[in-house]
Amino acid sequence: MSVAAPDPREVREASLDELSRLGLPLPPAQFPLVWEPGDQIDLRPTAEIEARIAVLHLILARCFGMPPQAAMSWLLGSHLVDMVTPPEWQFVMGGKGDHRSFVLHHDALFALAWVLGLSKQLDPTLAVDERLVERLPHIAEGETFPHWRSRILTAPQHPADAAALLDLHYCLDWAYLETERGGRRAPGLVDANAIGQRRWALEWAVILRGPYHDEPPGWEEVDLST
Repeated sequence: MSVAAPDPREVREASLDELSRLGLPLPPAQFPLVWEPGDQIDLRPTAEIEARIAVLHLILARCFGMPPQAAMSWLLGSHLVDMVTPPEWQFVMGGKGDHRSFVLHHDALFALAWVLGLSKQLDPTLAVDERLVERLPHIAEGETFPHWRSRILTAPQHPADAAALLDLHYCLDWAYLETERGGRRAPGLVDANAIGQRRWALEWAVILRGPYHDEPPGWEEVDLST
């Protein structure tokens, strides 16, 4: 259910305060807001986010040695074939594509887990919670997507909280890239790639509605260029 978005300027002020606390550079004054006053926000349906988590987890299993036949069997048994994007399909079935870019999805998966309350924090200074794997489908043991959904207990974040974290990661993405361009060290245990992946997941999971927003993008359509 859509709710009124919080004041974007107040959210941005909090995001900039966090950047300052971390000792990161601040974006320029003309840096765009993520949404406008009067916009509405929502999260994608829980089942859709769960399916994206499961697909990303399967892709990571494929990155670390799962045979393509086993991956295909799991997707069929989980009824998730239609949720795999064309680039993901080429990688799962034929190993085509940038292996490293698929490995980086570990942090996107982490952010989506936070959105559903499967992880308690999404701290830019901390790496992925190692305990998260226990809350994901046990693919190697044959646990299907429906069985996993019946095992976990999701508690989706409030849309306003998720939107605030999206704004923070929008600013963090710029700040981390600027930090790396200047040859400086990031303040925590993750790099610009990880921040970018977390932003990707939040950009996809948080739905913004208003006169300046297009329809929610598909996973491969998320624009991280600005």
